Amino acid sequence: MKDHVSQVVTIEEDIPRVRTMVVRGNDETQGYSYSGEVRGRYESQLAFQVGGKIIKRHVELGSLVKQGQILMEIDPQDIQQIVNSHSAQVASAKSQLQLAESNLKRYRQLYEQDVISRAQLDRYQSAHEVALAAYQQATAQYTHGFNQLRYSLLRADQSGVITAVSAEVGQVVGPGQVVITLVKEGEQEIEISVTENRIQDIRKACKIKITFWALPGIEVDGKIREIAPMSDAVTRTYKVRICLFKHLPEIKLGMTASVAIIYADNQPTVAPIPLSAVYQTKETPCVWILQNGAVQLREIKVARFDDGQVQILSGIQ
Repeated sequence: MKDHVSQVVTIEEDIPRVRTMVVRGNDETQGYSYSGEVRGRYESQLAFQVGGKIIKRHVELGSLVKQGQILMEIDPQDIQQIVNSHSAQVASAKSQLQLAESNLKRYRQLYEQDVISRAQLDRYQSAHEVALAAYQQATAQYTHGFNQLRYSLLRADQSGVITAVSAEVGQVVGPGQVVITLVKEGEQEIEISVTENRIQDIRKACKIKITFWALPGIEVDGKIREIAPMSDAVTRTYKVRICLFKHLPEIKLGMTASVAIIYADNQPTVAPIPLSAVYQTKETPCVWILQNGAVQLREIKVARFDDGQVQILSGIQ
């Protein structure tokens, strides 16, 4: 007869581990952060007033230029031929005018001597007026052609820096086609793009702080100067321009900036909590609160999400 040995199996309960954190107050006020770019307040998109083939480019991207400096040239040969043609027309019209003046003077003397009738004098008077009008027309055409010849040289309308070059030597451009972007020396601004659901809130901003990705130790205050009246056709966002209260030589055009916008009607908030701490089964987000060794679910109101964290507006203290 064999002995039966009973074995007792012990089942260990798997107790989940919970990481907790103490929620502290937050000195920061409610707001939103936007990425932006350093831009010049006054930007000119320069173009030729006449069309043609670009034969010379005198500047590079980032070049500093002075007012009146030549930036580009287009081939002036065709325009020069037009100017020569108009110059010949002016000479012809001037010769006809001189002849008409001579005839009018001679026939006026004959009229005063009662040799010709008034009708004959009026005929020569009219011929003189026609010749004068033709001369004025030819002169105007010559002036227009000469201006067109001057327009074959693209000059800087103000001193500044070249921020974009969109045409090269050998390219044929039309009148009004943008070839160079020039930013005027002086004031700098930050341009951000704001979604349509935030455009009304941004008007209530009481303080704006600007930091720069390449300049970690610099923070500058700003003020909203301009909000675009229409959204961009592609991104459906509104362009917002923010002027800087302080202009520093370290801040260069094209730098990436972070714009923190703080609203005037802020409510007290707590320090951000990890995104993983938010528990949501329905429409209202919640967090688990640990009190006296037990947990309970509590509804919260979220201010914003930022880099894996959640800014809590209300619900916990």
